[in-house]
Amino acid sequence: MSTAPCAASAHPGGVTVVGIGADGWPGLTGAAREVLRGAEVIVGGARQLGLLPPECAGERVAWPSPLRPAVPGLLAAHAGRRVAVLASGDPMFYGIGRALAEELGAAGLRVVPHSSSVAYACARLGWPVEDVEVVTAVGRPVARLAAALFDGRRVLVLSAGAGTPAKVAELLRERGFGPSRMWVLEQLGGAAERRAEGTAAGWAWPPGEALNVVAVECRREPSALRLGSVPGLPDAAYDSDGQLTKRQVRAATLAALAPAPGELLWDVGGGSGSIAVEWMRAHPSCRAVTVERDPVRAGRIAGNAERLGVPGLRVVTGAAPEALAGLPEPDAVFVGGGLTSPGLLEACWAALPGGGRLVANTVTLESEALLADWYRRRGGDLVRLAVSHAVPVGGFTGWRQAMPVTQWAVVKPFPESEPSGDVTA
Repeated sequence: MSTAPCAASAHPGGVTVVGIGADGWPGLTGAAREVLRGAEVIVGGARQLGLLPPECAGERVAWPSPLRPAVPGLLAAHAGRRVAVLASGDPMFYGIGRALAEELGAAGLRVVPHSSSVAYACARLGWPVEDVEVVTAVGRPVARLAAALFDGRRVLVLSAGAGTPAKVAELLRERGFGPSRMWVLEQLGGAAERRAEGTAAGWAWPPGEALNVVAVECRREPSALRLGSVPGLPDAAYDSDGQLTKRQVRAATLAALAPAPGELLWDVGGGSGSIAVEWMRAHPSCRAVTVERDPVRAGRIAGNAERLGVPGLRVVTGAAPEALAGLPEPDAVFVGGGLTSPGLLEACWAALPGGGRLVANTVTLESEALLADWYRRRGGDLVRLAVSHAVPVGGFTGWRQAMPVTQWAVVKPFPESEPSGDVTA
């Protein structure tokens, strides 16, 4: 049985992260104060370092900008010394603790957390923490908020500075959520704590403190397009030139791709980017790369991703399979165009690891024949999707059938397995 040293007992060569709030030194626990008094080096932002009293006699080092690339060098420069790192609130909640854990591993890091800004905000507003969505704008686009907007939901936005509240209000107005109530909570837990309140539609508060959290109670305008939380968004949600996987087929395609948290999708032949966008909307940690040879369509994909709350979608402009070279290994691949391009399916199949999924859609006989051959050799599930829409026929109503879509879905076997027709996607 092994034992870990107390978080308060800083030791030579050790790094301890101490969470600190707007209340500064008076708000710290005895354990946190002991770490800071005993540290030979104290690293933090200039504002955080200014909260410490003279009795914290260690060398004070302000973080350089940009911060993340500087972490390895700074740690190396002070190796063998007792190092304390200051972090706002809970260091492991969108804080510097993550970067330090990645560099040092859990065994090389101790964390003394403070109450997070989320905990403070929910306490002030009377919101149960488990019912609140959290979106960070620190080092990330505010556009990510769009994926969390659902009528009646409560969202907290971790601000990047004094200008974030105005950007949040603007986004809410543009996305049809102008009636949403907003609160800006500044200096939470400190003597200078204050709040501003209003609606996104009428937000007129000037920028205040840089240290703030924006709380949103979402209210959708009745005329705004309603977006759900599952695949199959309305076609009208996308800017398109017609190259769009239609709603019903899109829902079936995402079901076959089966996105899971943290996974990466290759969307080959992006068109309007709808498959990649809805893959990323499935979970905040889902990632996607879409490959589109037409520069105009590539720009349109980026715009759709921004508007629908997944600005992190990577768009590669180029023709597959050449444009696939150098991309990170995917967990799943969707091929929505260019199936007959020489070597395309071979390149996608080779890139997949064991257990990876491949889904391909087509409406042409030539590509259908190709998929039938791959199905014969690799197994999987080959289906035809047919959708009809009711349309006026004179004074009556009839059905108009869209072009049927042939879909092949397959799970790549692990190296020790033989190709199988079983599909779990």
